[in-house]
Amino acid sequence: MAGGTQRFSRATLPVTPWKNGGGTTQEIACWPAGAGLEDFGWRVSIASIAQAGPFSRFAGIDRSIMLLEGDGVRLRSADGAIDHPLDASHRPFAFSGDTALDCTLLGGASSDFNVMTRRGAWRAEVRVLDGATALEAAPHGVLLALRGGWRLDAGGAACREGEGLCWSDAPRGWQLEPEDATARLVAVRIVPA
Repeated sequence: MAGGTQRFSRATLPVTPWKNGGGTTQEIACWPAGAGLEDFGWRVSIASIAQAGPFSRFAGIDRSIMLLEGDGVRLRSADGAIDHPLDASHRPFAFSGDTALDCTLLGGASSDFNVMTRRGAWRAEVRVLDGATALEAAPHGVLLALRGGWRLDAGGAACREGEGLCWSDAPRGWQLEPEDATARLVAVRIVPA
């Protein structure tokens, strides 16, 4: 993505099938613009997981994953150090991309929100908000309305469920205000490590 702020909608993000056929990815943002899976500084995406199989390893990458819809998955490492049911919506789970994980479905297909940062260069703070919040400035980040509508800054843009915005190379803070009591939003601040 180029510097500045860009709006997006889950409904119109391009869908890319996985090489192993087990799901698809919708990339929300990647930095620097045009970076591939080997050289990104950070990347935020939504994945749909349709079948069990190994999770892709990303050496030197810190990851955070959060269930959006569906029954969820169980993530397990061969050594048993990680055995995590990702079965509750909107609860981020952080882990090292160096770890080889197997993924099993806990029911039908599910979708999840993924944040990846290059260790030693960038660090992500992933928070799920359900009330008015002043989000501290960060040089990069992503906001996504998970449920209900949100007002971004007083008198500013509104985001409906499934909509959001991302920014890069432009330190930005936000005043985030839910439009009703059930609204929920994920806020990702990406800062230098």
